[in-house]
Amino acid sequence: SFIQRFLQWTELLDPTNLVVSIEKIEKSRQLLLKNEDAAIRDLANQRIKDAWKRSLSTVHPDSSKLIPVPFRPAAFLPFTAPMVFFSMMSVKSLKSLVLPQVSFYTYTTAFNMVNGNASYNRHLYESLLLGTGVIASSSFFGLFPVLFQMRVNHVLLKRALPIIILTHVSGMNVVATRSLEPIRGIEVMDKEGNVMGYSRKAGTKAVKDTATSRIVLFGTTAFIPEVFSHFFVRTQFFRQYPWSLWTFKLSCTVLVMGLMVPLSFSLFPQMGRIQCSELEKEIQSVTEETELFYNRGV
Repeated sequence: SFIQRFLQWTELLDPTNLVVSIEKIEKSRQLLLKNEDAAIRDLANQRIKDAWKRSLSTVHPDSSKLIPVPFRPAAFLPFTAPMVFFSMMSVKSLKSLVLPQVSFYTYTTAFNMVNGNASYNRHLYESLLLGTGVIASSSFFGLFPVLFQMRVNHVLLKRALPIIILTHVSGMNVVATRSLEPIRGIEVMDKEGNVMGYSRKAGTKAVKDTATSRIVLFGTTAFIPEVFSHFFVRTQFFRQYPWSLWTFKLSCTVLVMGLMVPLSFSLFPQMGRIQCSELEKEIQSVTEETELFYNRGV
């Protein structure tokens, strides 16, 4: 259920998962692999629970390779929250916004690529070319509000445009970064884990759901601090301490995003389901299952 996924993500996003040693991760994997049935049944066992937590938070479910520390789910909030804050600050020149925008979209592009579905074949040069193009285009569209604000004096539009652009570009960043999944297809499996084939339709669904979760995440994170800041600047406290707006807005951004990261990651199950009737005919012909599964990614 959504509540169970949310509670699980609050554990997986624990910052201590960034400093777990490789030795502990390997021991956890071995513990789960020795007796898979016992591992599934015995979730009341603290050792089993800790092993699942370490495995799910550090190991890619498709490739079984370790996820680099900066791109583990637990690193997403510490890296992106300051970048979102600086990218949403009012600036008078384009130069002062270039670094925050490029940094933000470089990190999110790499995160989406590392944590996407890895069951299909792709070459390193393809990932590098695709990532470079996505970073360049995302950064360009991310800077668009500043170019527009320089020519517009409408207060509401100047406040709303950065939020709208950040929300849409974040969603399109996922679509562009993982665009090979709908083209080449991703693995779909039965309930026993047997691979039935590669489905482009499952890849499309996986990318669409992940993009939706990013839209909810960054749209809410950008919108709520702006609303609260609008009322904060009208208070007597702000009039006495104008510099406090930065502190207030940064704190609000971190708090909102701290709630929205596990919430957005929980919107859709990481192990997605799709009706076999919705898949390609060649996959339907090799199985009698009515429902198949795939890794949605993060």
